[in-house]
Amino acid sequence: MYRTLADAIADAEARGISLSQLALETEAADQGRPLEEIRDALRRALHVMNGAVARGLEGDLFSSSGLVGGDAAKLRTGPPGPLAGTAFRDVLARALAVQEVNAAMGVIVAAPTAGGAGVLPAVLTGLAAAKGIDEERVVDALATAGLIGAVVAERASLSGAEGGCQAETGAAAGMAAGAAVEMLGGTPSQVGHATALAQQGTLGLVCDPLGGLVELPCVFRNATGAAIALAAIEMALAGITFAIPADEVIDTMGEIGRSMDVRYRETAGGGLAATPTGRRLAKERLYDLKRKA
Repeated sequence: MYRTLADAIADAEARGISLSQLALETEAADQGRPLEEIRDALRRALHVMNGAVARGLEGDLFSSSGLVGGDAAKLRTGPPGPLAGTAFRDVLARALAVQEVNAAMGVIVAAPTAGGAGVLPAVLTGLAAAKGIDEERVVDALATAGLIGAVVAERASLSGAEGGCQAETGAAAGMAAGAAVEMLGGTPSQVGHATALAQQGTLGLVCDPLGGLVELPCVFRNATGAAIALAAIEMALAGITFAIPADEVIDTMGEIGRSMDVRYRETAGGGLAATPTGRRLAKERLYDLKRKA
């Protein structure tokens, strides 16, 4: 697989093919598997993603701590806000839905991790539903997302414990933005700009789960991560470019993660987890969990 998005974009443009086609061919060659077998694996992942979205939107799932649950359904059926009836609000609801399933120990696809798993399915399935895009194009988009995620993993990190939430939700936003741009007809170059635009908006994002549980603020950060991805998609498809190449944005994310204080890297020792309310909620909920065990 590619170590730089710049090389992948250059190869795709030189051959006149999409990044998804390039990713599929490269993966098939690297693994020694038929290309259609790779597509089948992505198709199965998409079905799990769709199932998680649907299950979460039912609104009756709650985490063991009771801190998370029911909010995706509120966005779907609750009082209308200024974005009611838009794809934007639907995408936010889908992001929350997947993370509520995750918090309730349901089945999700780590994309790229469990903590950031709501962004990619929310953006891709939400926009596909809004635009009438067929399943095979969404499968292609997942291949593009995989290519972007592989570059992030190679050049920086996908671990909140290693790089903060910028490495999880931030990487997911970059993957979703780039993948969706191709799905919506964008060029390989626009995919690169969308990735950069999304990830620059999440640089420095800390990982501060209350009580060490992947619930608060993790679930809601997936919704804001999806919103950042949508902003990047709009800008990239409008022809807006970002002056710093995506690979350099990813490198910067890695450097920030390495220099980040350990309190902000999934230890629950800083950020929102260290606020008075955060500490109180963690103590109360963890006590309740131990009592029920």
